[in-house]
Amino acid sequence: MTKERVTLGQYISEEQHRIKGASGDFSVLLNDIVTACKSISHLVSCGDLGAASEDPRHYLERTASESLVTSSIWTGRLAGISSKLAEGLTSIPARYPRGKYLLLFDPLNGSGNLDINFMSGTIFSVLRAPVGKRKIVAKDFLQPGNQLVAAGFVLYGASTRLVLTVGNGVNVFMLDRSIGEFILIHANVVIPDNANTFAINASNERFWEVPVRRYVKECLAGKGGPRNRDFGMRWVASLVSEAYRVLVRGGVFLYPVDEKTRDAGGRLGLLHEINPIAFIMEQAGGGAITGRTRILDVVPDTLHQRSAFIFGSRSEVDLIHGYHKDYVAGRDPDTYDLPLFGNRSLFRN
Repeated sequence: MTKERVTLGQYISEEQHRIKGASGDFSVLLNDIVTACKSISHLVSCGDLGAASEDPRHYLERTASESLVTSSIWTGRLAGISSKLAEGLTSIPARYPRGKYLLLFDPLNGSGNLDINFMSGTIFSVLRAPVGKRKIVAKDFLQPGNQLVAAGFVLYGASTRLVLTVGNGVNVFMLDRSIGEFILIHANVVIPDNANTFAINASNERFWEVPVRRYVKECLAGKGGPRNRDFGMRWVASLVSEAYRVLVRGGVFLYPVDEKTRDAGGRLGLLHEINPIAFIMEQAGGGAITGRTRILDVVPDTLHQRSAFIFGSRSEVDLIHGYHKDYVAGRDPDTYDLPLFGNRSLFRN
């Protein structure tokens, strides 16, 4: 018996029918975004063949951003657009109708890995625009992540995969190139809560705060340590790749605030990268924090605000959150302030 295949178009239509009084504007917007991501998928697969004299990375980022704007700006569903690559906003031309939504995106996350043919992706999210016909300004985008209407990311790799939430769980779709349509492959994804993997850039260990050192030290201690089991460590320097691995296999990802990034607030962008991923993680049963607070409760001050970011399996995120609380309250033993690669750590005799 052949398993029924559900296309993304069918899924979007069913979601629209689920919401009483839905106008269909949101469905059209999602289709606009997906159309652009199909174009970006083809662009990435061709690499820098079209770059000519332009820097290949800049060419791919710019063209990906233009694809998203071109696909969505004219259909009358948007009031404004904000890209990670642009300091200001992309306003909707007066000749197009003003829509009800705001679109934010990182057009090509992980673009620094393209020269080694590694995975990259597009991250996007949707907010409601303020009611009225006035001109959209940056302040209108400064909403906490708990106000998101939808979020998703597309992973460009051996296959092109779309992770999407509209606030009703998380679903994963794969692009079937033979028909040019995304097909549902994982419905109602739930992050495994018993995974033994953490991802962190260990080269920054000397800059970490005590609670992060404590967590990593306990994981590295394995079965003989307080966690009573062995852990594996991963780091691929691609947020979309790490997010997809966590969704499928569980575990935790840490890009904590440290001495190098403290003045900037963190390394990753709150609005264009962190909030969409955090929304997806919570919709899949996981957690997402700065270390000290829930990500989706953070009220942004600026369009390109940066933040620490820790997400993954709920139990691991809660544990790390607890360690930060201990640290702030002065309950954290200073024995955890040992260097990871010092004389008494990873490489000791």
